[in-house]
Amino acid sequence: MTPGSRPASFTGSRRLGWGPFFSALLLLAVPLPAQGSDASTPAGAERPQGKAPVGMVWVPGGAFSMGCVDPRGVAFGGSDPMADARPIHRVHVDGFWMDVHEVSNDQFAAFVAATAYVTVAERKPKAEDFPDAPPENLVPGSIVFAPPAGPVPLHPPGGGGHLQWWTYVPGADWRHPTGPQSTIAGHGDDPVVHVAFEDAQAYASWAGKRLPTEAEWEFAARGGLDRAFYPWGDEFRPQGTWMANTWQGRFPVQNSAADGHAGVAPVGRYPANGYGLHDMSGNVWEWCSDWYRPDTYRDDAAGGRVTRNPRGPARSHDPQEPGLPKRVQRGGSFLCTDQYCSRYIVGTRGKGEVSSGTNHIGFRCVKSP
Repeated sequence: MTPGSRPASFTGSRRLGWGPFFSALLLLAVPLPAQGSDASTPAGAERPQGKAPVGMVWVPGGAFSMGCVDPRGVAFGGSDPMADARPIHRVHVDGFWMDVHEVSNDQFAAFVAATAYVTVAERKPKAEDFPDAPPENLVPGSIVFAPPAGPVPLHPPGGGGHLQWWTYVPGADWRHPTGPQSTIAGHGDDPVVHVAFEDAQAYASWAGKRLPTEAEWEFAARGGLDRAFYPWGDEFRPQGTWMANTWQGRFPVQNSAADGHAGVAPVGRYPANGYGLHDMSGNVWEWCSDWYRPDTYRDDAAGGRVTRNPRGPARSHDPQEPGLPKRVQRGGSFLCTDQYCSRYIVGTRGKGEVSSGTNHIGFRCVKSP
């Protein structure tokens, strides 16, 4: 199978399954928050005494309104109602430390050098996991964004529009983000990508940290601005300033890079939010520890009380792909646009099949006091 070709007969729960894999990996995300920026409820935990962990900031904790209103009709809101981000409900999280930015290539390289860890994308798929796959297709690799030659329908009648701009590339992995001929040399500050959920967990464990819950992630992303649309407020470009790395131009054909980057941007290049956190919107998607279900918020809101430190549902369920385990992903990526995926909106949700990675999926970690 040549780089860029579509793998035949790959189904199941891993990155090579193009039917289930793609929807899972397309990281559908969710809605905007209710309009208007109010200060969050006061801190839920005092900042621990002593020095902050290197590269982390204290997120004070407190109560906030979790979720997003239907963004349709709002500037840059897109056409997706983001139904899985409602009802908006009150949640309280305790204070925690969070990485200032997404885990970088240099940071991940230090982990690999210390542990000899091999990511999911670098491992050869097992024949027993893919009994219908030809042996020649059982090669390590990952999914890479590949713009089509010309404009394509984003929502064709039969579905599967995303298949027109994603391709499986043998040899693509965190060291080779766009394929075996690419390199991360000179890109040590770029966020590491092509990380499956277990890869992110392994790094977090080695670093003495963990992945954030979905509630922790959203509280941190809001930076003290309860119900705001974005981590910085309610305007997508306040005073004309680019605040995040997203897509400009006609998707998926042409990215004008008006924000300064056509692909991933080095971490920390855009303004921090009120807690000092960078890139909580755009750049790369970030894994959360929660299983994904579209009805999670309905269940959390059912009692009418403030939910404290939610950890997510006991198991995953996505009606679009039953039986495929998915975890929550947050923040959107450099591919997000109001033409197709406006999940740079802070209250929206994404989802990803746990053993899949792409060149727009990364992560950051948190640490309990």
